[in-house]
Amino acid sequence: MLSVGLTGGIGAGKSEVSRLLQSYGAVLIDADRIAREVVEPGTPGLTAVVARFGPGILAPDGSLDRPKLGAIVFSDPARLAELNAIVHPLVGARSQELERSAGPGSVVVHDVPLLTENDLAKRYDLVVVVDADPRTQLERLVERRGMTESDARARMAAQATREQRRAIADLIIDNDGPLESLEPQVRAVWAELRRRAAG
Repeated sequence: MLSVGLTGGIGAGKSEVSRLLQSYGAVLIDADRIAREVVEPGTPGLTAVVARFGPGILAPDGSLDRPKLGAIVFSDPARLAELNAIVHPLVGARSQELERSAGPGSVVVHDVPLLTENDLAKRYDLVVVVDADPRTQLERLVERRGMTESDARARMAAQATREQRRAIADLIIDNDGPLESLEPQVRAVWAELRRRAAG
């Protein structure tokens, strides 16, 4: 089995790369999806988050009000660190459980937005970084996700720099261009991952 860490800054196009890799046969473990699961109503994770941040972060139905919590943590690094200290160990444990259930010879791709920030590169056999110019990221966040420019800049500033991500990469996928130029690159990366998994 080959364990791959996949990361990239917000708006770089990592989700599209993970979707393509999964379509080629990768076992995808999505840290964001798991991070949502571990704070669903009734979980110890949500109980811990409410204990730390107060009941004001809950929606009327008892679920986590993500925009409200985001407004608190993305403007305050100390509060973000408090949230991460609760959620990350839960995500890590669940990710390892899923990886153990993958078959031999599998390429297991861990889609981890904050791989660089949390110094996780050494957990994987190799790291793939989806890279885009910060101006491209900003444009995508504003145009495609409907964020305000200041919100988009705050989210980007809370993440590692482009240089920090590139420094830990074993393979880099350049996603500054249109979607058509992305797929051939991802296909080439998939061929390399299959080769290493078989090796």
